Amino acid sequence: MSDAPTLIIPPEPVLSVHSSGSGRSWIWRDERLATGDGRLALAMAQRAAIPEIVARILHSRDVEVSRVASFLDPRLRDWLPDPSCIRSMDEASMRLANAVRSNETIGIFGDYDVDGACGTTILTETLRELGCTVHFHIPDRQKEGYGPNGPALEALRHQGATLLICVDCGTAATSLLDQLRKDGDIIVLDHHKPEGATLSGCIVVNPNRLDCTSGLGHLCATSVAFLALIATCRTLRLAGWFETHEEPALLRKLDLVALATICDVMPLRDLNRAFVAQGLRVMGRGERLGLATLASVAGVKETTSAMACGFGIGPRINAGGRIAQAELGVKLLLSDDAFEARALAEKLDEINRQRQTVEADILTEAYQQAEAQLEAGHAALFLHGEDWHPGVVGIVASRVRERSNRPVLVGAVQDGLIKGSARSVPGIDIGAAIIGASQSGLLLTGGGHAMAAGFSLAADKAEAFHVFLDETLSEARHRPRHDALCIDGILSLRGATAEIATQLARLGPFGTGHEEPVIAISRVRAVKTERIGRDGNTLRVILQGEDGGRLRGLVFRAGDKDYAALLEDRAMPVLHVAGQLRCEQWQGQDQLSFFILDAATI
Repeated sequence: MSDAPTLIIPPEPVLSVHSSGSGRSWIWRDERLATGDGRLALAMAQRAAIPEIVARILHSRDVEVSRVASFLDPRLRDWLPDPSCIRSMDEASMRLANAVRSNETIGIFGDYDVDGACGTTILTETLRELGCTVHFHIPDRQKEGYGPNGPALEALRHQGATLLICVDCGTAATSLLDQLRKDGDIIVLDHHKPEGATLSGCIVVNPNRLDCTSGLGHLCATSVAFLALIATCRTLRLAGWFETHEEPALLRKLDLVALATICDVMPLRDLNRAFVAQGLRVMGRGERLGLATLASVAGVKETTSAMACGFGIGPRINAGGRIAQAELGVKLLLSDDAFEARALAEKLDEINRQRQTVEADILTEAYQQAEAQLEAGHAALFLHGEDWHPGVVGIVASRVRERSNRPVLVGAVQDGLIKGSARSVPGIDIGAAIIGASQSGLLLTGGGHAMAAGFSLAADKAEAFHVFLDETLSEARHRPRHDALCIDGILSLRGATAEIATQLARLGPFGTGHEEPVIAISRVRAVKTERIGRDGNTLRVILQGEDGGRLRGLVFRAGDKDYAALLEDRAMPVLHVAGQLRCEQWQGQDQLSFFILDAATI
């Protein structure tokens, strides 16, 4: 037998695009999309009455013919588990039910991001409906930092709280919570990975506990809180409580579960997919005054899409926790007064604009540091600066990650400490790396999940921390500067119709683990281009095919996109373009648009 290495021949890129205008090759998201044998997809298309391109995408994502209907219309009854499957859930629901029956005062401590805000809101709102007095606290990012702190929890106790709940935090605060437990019970509703097997002696409901076998580790903290409320209401129902008391309409609160799931970048599969699909429908009814008002102020026309949540609503709720008053988001979500809601929404919108300015000031220096570290061959990028605002380091990390295709950690240096956030790339678990660094004594605090994490360390340990990251995440060193662009289908320009866009939209909601299909359109010219938007950073394009068909294209943040130069080339070269085909409502009419993600010369 020969010991010669096997020659691996890479597959031919889609439309022969080896290096696009952004330096990427185009590949099929799944090799089954490229095969000539489409019998299964054709059978699926005929049975489900959907276009063949949609059937091919479903087949490539392992959706069986018998499951097409439930996939296109995900229902909670098909996916909702018994909450008791999560470790310590029964203990938590019993304690919450006792608090309701005893009319206790409850204190809730939530994280300052969207997941923490939504989790705090859903608990506060529901427990108040059940008759409890509820106080909540969202920590100031700069003054208090991440996670539970003694003064804040003690303040909730002084307000009369006999039960404390930590939501979207608390799993790692073992010593603090154990000290405070002597003054009353504490429940932790979280999803962050614990540093090890040791957990607080409190009631810790976290599907990512090492001893939890629920298989629900992909849930956000708001989803865990929602399941805890389902379990609590079940306990109360079995005890006959609702024979004389009104039961909360929990399904009407799925808008918060959907928003948190999307903004915390949870994988949109299984239960999460059902949560988001149903939650967006609730959101679309406009029943929550705060969300409806914020959408109006933000100019979000369509509130029933994951994109609207992730790019329109979520950042504004986050803004208060990043650079201003952390509790503004929760106050808005709880508001039932139109005047108050409008004032809060406008304040958050203003803060978000301030955040964008602060972010832009830091990005230039961060990009420079990143380029130098890439040239030096680092596996992970660890960027930090003296005058960087700690509230925007997570967003800056995301921006740099998009450019570098590396795990990125960004920190603000203050008083000899570096506090920051990390963002990762698929296949690299940054949360595990942060926990490892914490266990090695390099960090003061640290925790998170696979794609995002937070950390703090003494500034004099920065170099040692970077060495640790490079060693732990060494596999990232060999990643290409730009990942290949995954393509789900090819259309001619005339084939890119509103009907196809509508059918593709049925595959939503889209997000991590179920990305929106990327369609390649072959042989077009950009016959007209113009910069639009408040900052002139959106490129509007008229694409024309060789058969004379036309289609409107858009490029967001065009100043950061190398391929924009191809579209603005006055010579109007023949191009292949790749992006997302959508049919949206504009002034009461359907408008077909192609959101361009890349372009390549032929």
